[in-house]
Amino acid sequence: MVHGATDRLIDPWGARTPYGPGDTWPARVDECYADGIEPTQAQRWVQTASLLHSNGDAMDIAVADGQIVGVRGRAEDRVNRGRLDIKDLFAWQANNATDRLTQPLLRRDGELVPVNWDTAMAAVVGRSRQLLDSDGPGAIAFYTTGQLFAEEYYTLATIARAGIGTNHLDGNTRLCTATAGEALKETFGSDGQPASYTDVDFADVIALFGHNVAETQPVLWMRILDRLAGPEPPRLLVVDPRRTAVAAKATVHLAPRPGTNLAVMNALLHEVIAHKWVDQSWVDEHTVGFDELQQRVADCTPEWAAEICDLDADDIRAAAALVGSAERLLATVLQGFYQSHQATAAAVQVNNLVLLRGMLGRPGCGVLQMNGQPTAENTRECGANGDLPGFRNWENTEHIAQLAKVWNVEPLQIPHYTPPTHAMQIFRYAEQGSVKFLWISGTNPAVSLPELSRIRSILAKVGLFVVVQDIFLSETAQLADVVLPAATWGENTGVFTNADRTVHLSEQAVEPPGAARSDLNIFLEYAAAMRLTDKDGEPLIKWTDPESAFEAWKQCSAGRPCDYSGLSYALLREHGGIQWPVTADAPVGTERLYSDGHFWAAPDVCESYGRDLATGASVEETEYRALNPNGKAILKAAEFVPLHEDVSDEYPMQLITGRTIFHFHTRTKTGRTPQLRAAAPDVWAELSPIDAARLEVSEGDLIDVESPRGAIRAAVRLTESRPGVVFVPFHYGYWDVARSGPEAGQPGRAANELTITDWDPVSKQPIFKTSVCRVSRVPGSEDVPGAADELLAAADETTAADQRYGAADEMSQR
Repeated sequence: MVHGATDRLIDPWGARTPYGPGDTWPARVDECYADGIEPTQAQRWVQTASLLHSNGDAMDIAVADGQIVGVRGRAEDRVNRGRLDIKDLFAWQANNATDRLTQPLLRRDGELVPVNWDTAMAAVVGRSRQLLDSDGPGAIAFYTTGQLFAEEYYTLATIARAGIGTNHLDGNTRLCTATAGEALKETFGSDGQPASYTDVDFADVIALFGHNVAETQPVLWMRILDRLAGPEPPRLLVVDPRRTAVAAKATVHLAPRPGTNLAVMNALLHEVIAHKWVDQSWVDEHTVGFDELQQRVADCTPEWAAEICDLDADDIRAAAALVGSAERLLATVLQGFYQSHQATAAAVQVNNLVLLRGMLGRPGCGVLQMNGQPTAENTRECGANGDLPGFRNWENTEHIAQLAKVWNVEPLQIPHYTPPTHAMQIFRYAEQGSVKFLWISGTNPAVSLPELSRIRSILAKVGLFVVVQDIFLSETAQLADVVLPAATWGENTGVFTNADRTVHLSEQAVEPPGAARSDLNIFLEYAAAMRLTDKDGEPLIKWTDPESAFEAWKQCSAGRPCDYSGLSYALLREHGGIQWPVTADAPVGTERLYSDGHFWAAPDVCESYGRDLATGASVEETEYRALNPNGKAILKAAEFVPLHEDVSDEYPMQLITGRTIFHFHTRTKTGRTPQLRAAAPDVWAELSPIDAARLEVSEGDLIDVESPRGAIRAAVRLTESRPGVVFVPFHYGYWDVARSGPEAGQPGRAANELTITDWDPVSKQPIFKTSVCRVSRVPGSEDVPGAADELLAAADETTAADQRYGAADEMSQR
């Protein structure tokens, strides 16, 4: 039984604690415990932070009799002041799910069968060595996640780059926040969020660009809601084609046609310049590129953008006036920009807006190019996402020499002859046959990548050896040759860094089930079995546990933008969350970057020389040095171009995929949490009332949504979104339903059956938000009460679900 949870499932953001500008956000402690457990009954409290979003909410795990029995928020932490997202309140129950992977699996005669660790690792190592001998390091690729710890990413990056010598290493952060990193590099010379969550406490205007913060970062939305409820509330600008909970609170809401974000931004910049809302002295002193930007947007009037974006020109003017009149402007960006057409170009224009207004490096001012996963920042900074560790520049030979010294290898051992291979290209190489070994850790591409029929065929391809390291037998793991059972949050130790650079320590609270091992231990065992060595013949990996791995990462990060050298496990235990860089000069962290107007953009230190925002072509070092010899912030202009795939008579609607507050990624944990599963049990499709009337469908009817690539079946939800747009959450796959999907001739369930294989030219992030589609009513569904329930209904499935989730049913929130 569940007691006291209904209020948070109905009102996910909880009670308001209003406060005014410059005040400290009041504490409010959220907590949840197993049925019959009181806080005083916890035998231990173990420090951690959230794993099911990017906000980094600090919490403590309650442990009794070797089991996790609850969580509570940490009132003193800077990020959340005690509050927890509903996923954090409930999803710890999934640690105890009875279908956890507890021993390795090896494919024999077409079936995955249990084996011991020695047998499984021998198969992985044997295939690795065989391919290194026959094909070289380019045959081996690694595809990781945004949910491991920094210590694990750094170990993986060291293995891949310095040990194997492969250029093929990326994370699923390519799907959610690659554009964040690229946009920051294009403007500031390096990754790293300039602003801080505490800027919400001071801002008088908050502009959210493609950022549904209410569902992707609920605790940050609680902070904004509390400002809105207090004296002198900030005004909100929201750019989102959907009428979200955030848009409902907006002073100005722009709902542009999907794929036209850059046109919106260019019109806003046009207005800011035309009305002389530019802090010209600040721009002249701290930036380059103003003249080109001014020229590029000179003709981008509100009327011009209104025609492209299907907006009212007066609304665009109102939005520009809002940001142009702000005294303290905070801008945030997320998937609505990152996963759309001209993603990096549009995100860079948000940076330009902040720079033109001179709103950087002081309370209430700045930009947060947000992350979508809890440790996406670590994936990027540790070099597991297609960049080099420490935000180093792969084209800078001195940066390669620095890494070679840290790892004690020859510089030529570190691949830097071409850009690191991005995820979409890794899968293309696997499809073509040059990549023959793919190690996937902590992610589920058989549900999360675009055009799933293609991805399934790649993963099942004869000649591709697939290793999957995960906590459940996901849709991807079912296609693997070897499955390695991993520990998860609460069962291992490490640090993770949130979207505003706050580092938290997450300590092991309980043992992993069965023979499951931490991701760090799996990587360490692989490195040892492969006998990876440095140039002196000594073991390449010289650390043996999380803390020694962290010390090695600190050494690698020293002197770079993401400098951890002043941090330690002891300091994090004592202080809680701390924002990097942490150095001798900043021993308790750095709240905001660039307060002194100095950037990591000088040619010798920058992470990137930049790219052409239209083509993605790299800017040459000599060209960059001529443009920006003194390392100023760069105002980089971009021209709007039409969408690659646009509507037609055959496919007259546009598809947007996205998230719901109740689930995270492909539901491997939240789908095994009774309260969250019940709140959002199956996929749905949101339509505007205008489209529903045209299609003659009503709330709850079943519809088929088809694109040139596939089809799904979903229940209708009517929302006040713009006509011509269909929204489908991307979380749902096939592991928990009786029907097995398109491969078995059944209606699809996963939104990515529909999406296109296309990506941004700069960030290489897939475009999930502009696919074309058509919608049709499933005949007869409107005549059957609860017709949508057929998507979950099957007696055997229900019985299996009861068995899987029953162990977690006796939980309650207090």
